[in-house]
Amino acid sequence: MGKQVIQTSNAPAAVGPYSQAIVTDTMVFTAGQVPLIPGTKQLAEGGIEAQTRQALTNIKAVLEAAGTSLSQVVKTTVFLQSMDDFAAMNGVYAEFFGENPPARSTVQVARLPLDALVEIEAIALR
Repeated sequence: MGKQVIQTSNAPAAVGPYSQAIVTDTMVFTAGQVPLIPGTKQLAEGGIEAQTRQALTNIKAVLEAAGTSLSQVVKTTVFLQSMDDFAAMNGVYAEFFGENPPARSTVQVARLPLDALVEIEAIALR
């Protein structure tokens, strides 16, 4: 099969030379998703909780377009503008990945695209 590019209008379009996700025979690798509302160029409003929820909703849409789901995610990386937001992000994250959550790394970064508070990427089984 090689690699296949995934594109869905249910998640924000790529704003640069990258794909929303790449699929191989058994794996899906998503691009980092900032909390853009699909079809707009607007970040979700309402602080870290709303932005985390939108970023994960975007990842869910990309994974579904790739033929998989959040339940098949094996690893995520969360990029936070501030580690002070960790607990609030973690609470929303647990809503999406309750039982048997994937492995995760969380790092604070100097700045995210569009000055978002969070960006999340995922690797899933297909």
